[in-house]
Amino acid sequence: MKITLNLFFILFTIFFTSQTQAQTTGNFIKGSIGYGASSSYYIEDYGSQEDVDVMGGGLYLQAEYVMGIKSWFSVRPYAGAIFESVDKNQNIQNQPQYKVTTNAFLIGGKVRLCAPIPWVAPFVEGGIGASIGKFETLTPYVNFNKSDALLHIPFNFGLAVGRHNSLEIGFSGYFHPAAKQSTGVFAVGYSFPLD
Repeated sequence: MKITLNLFFILFTIFFTSQTQAQTTGNFIKGSIGYGASSSYYIEDYGSQEDVDVMGGGLYLQAEYVMGIKSWFSVRPYAGAIFESVDKNQNIQNQPQYKVTTNAFLIGGKVRLCAPIPWVAPFVEGGIGASIGKFETLTPYVNFNKSDALLHIPFNFGLAVGRHNSLEIGFSGYFHPAAKQSTGVFAVGYSFPLD
């Protein structure tokens, strides 16, 4: 019985992995929209138990040119933007207004590894890019307020769903080491074939 089950799973795997494609080869344009929130990842404890909310949030937009090299591997140059703000009505009186915001244009490149599973394909992406705009990281321990071009490191994971895996739901992180901040994004995207 055990040998029969193992043989069944081996044949099932061989048959379906040759029939499935997580993302097709070829060229695509992908558009994404979502919500981004930035926070400082520099935390230093001087014995204070005071909790200060220093997050900013707002609109995230991105477009990618997808070059599908294999069904499980693609190269993705991208351009996008993040527009964030903070709540102006803080409840803390006679205190400095702490905030972490990014209002910048994003450009860069990343690669994607995608599992070859039909209808729901998990993926992970990584790369490198630049952000051009205004960055504010004003916390008890960091004072960064500049309009500049900064290096960022993107990291994304999510699911490509649908018959052709055209619809995507994902989480992204953009790390800005110089500003000591990171931006987390929840976004949905759709891919349009060019071929």
